[in-house]
Amino acid sequence: MKTAFLVTLIAALCSSTSAYAPQSRSKVNPPTMKDLRKAVVSTFAAATIASNLLMPNEAIANDLSMPPAFFSSSNIVAEKVVREGIYKEYEMDVTSQAVDSADSTFKSAKETKSKKGKYTALLAVLVVGSFIIPMAQYFWYVKDDDSSEQFFGQKVPEPEPEPVKKKGWFN
Repeated sequence: MKTAFLVTLIAALCSSTSAYAPQSRSKVNPPTMKDLRKAVVSTFAAATIASNLLMPNEAIANDLSMPPAFFSSSNIVAEKVVREGIYKEYEMDVTSQAVDSADSTFKSAKETKSKKGKYTALLAVLVVGSFIIPMAQYFWYVKDDDSSEQFFGQKVPEPEPEPVKKKGWFN
């Protein structure tokens, strides 16, 4: 009975999908495969929504009663544990810890101290090089440029003297 009802419902939905599409088609743009795909997807979406509205509990029960498939995307990857919180109990997914490790991977103090001089020298070379190399590059670029001599070699005109102030009432 339920199967016959579902088949009838799906057939009714499939036949009524053209009611949602524009009816007038121009002769310039004939129907394409893209339009067919849209019609199929919209029909499938409508059938899914309708079946879930009519029998919501049955759809949930069917999902939970199925055994897990091993080669599908619905594998259970976490264990659910019930924890007690302040206000209520809640479920929590517990997964195995694969990324973080609590093992100590630091070098020993003796090994660090023995290589300290090497890294100090390397750091000093990098810091000095970061200041010296740009300065040397700048002076290399401007060694033949005489614009600074031209600028500083110009004779600066003497400023005009201030005009004599008139004597007023308060001066």
